[in-house]
Amino acid sequence: MHIHSFIQAALKEDVGPGDYTSLATVNQDAQGKAQLLVKDEGILAGVEMALHIFKEVDPALQVQTFMTDGASIQHGQVVLEVHGNAQSILKAERLVLNCMQRMSGIATYTRRMVNLLDGTRSQLLDTRKTTPNFRIAEKWACKIGGATNHRFALYDMILIKDNHVDYAGGIKAALEQAISYNQKNQLGLAIEIEVRNESELDEVLAIGGVQRIMLDNFSPDRLRDAIRRINGRFITEASGGITEKTLRAYGETGVDYISMGALTHQIKSLDLSLKAKKA
Repeated sequence: MHIHSFIQAALKEDVGPGDYTSLATVNQDAQGKAQLLVKDEGILAGVEMALHIFKEVDPALQVQTFMTDGASIQHGQVVLEVHGNAQSILKAERLVLNCMQRMSGIATYTRRMVNLLDGTRSQLLDTRKTTPNFRIAEKWACKIGGATNHRFALYDMILIKDNHVDYAGGIKAALEQAISYNQKNQLGLAIEIEVRNESELDEVLAIGGVQRIMLDNFSPDRLRDAIRRINGRFITEASGGITEKTLRAYGETGVDYISMGALTHQIKSLDLSLKAKKA
């Protein structure tokens, strides 16, 4: 989903036929300014998103930014100041805050996880475990926090997971059909396959034709052994129940990527506010 489409859909949800409170109480020609204030600590994310939102709501709004995405923030700091039509500022307020608060929460947690992997070769990946219609913002926040974006959706990679394998009739059938489909339709997509055990791994190693192997729910010791068996032939990814407590141990196995759904769920939003002032 493009940013423009996301913002339009979000405004339609929030504003509908009109912000009747602002229309009823604020003169349509009233001018104002507002500051976006930090009331928390963490990593800032969503500044660029906010600029898109303000522009979409009213191109005449003027925004001055004092901090950028990825910056460390503390209570009392001012992120940006917006000047212009007061009704427009009020219309944009909640969408800006909803995006920035959640994005900053995700970026803050992601940065903490990335720091846990410092000194290892492993890169942290996000997943598709995102809020419906908010994925564009959540994956953007993960990137700001230092993670690497995995596939955005179902259309930009062939990722054969356990259910695909079971429905297809096994590893061999799933792989052969995926490779054939990719070639026949000239998709040029990378192919990744999930394996649940060493037996499935052996099947993949015998067949080949993939770019990445996802080792799901392997313990660090089993993962380390599997990486030795793969021996650099394919990119490796660890997934499945990896937590803040176990992340470092997985990173020390030498796996290329570690995916964590926790980056985008069970996240506490950071506290930000937009305080209006008369121009």
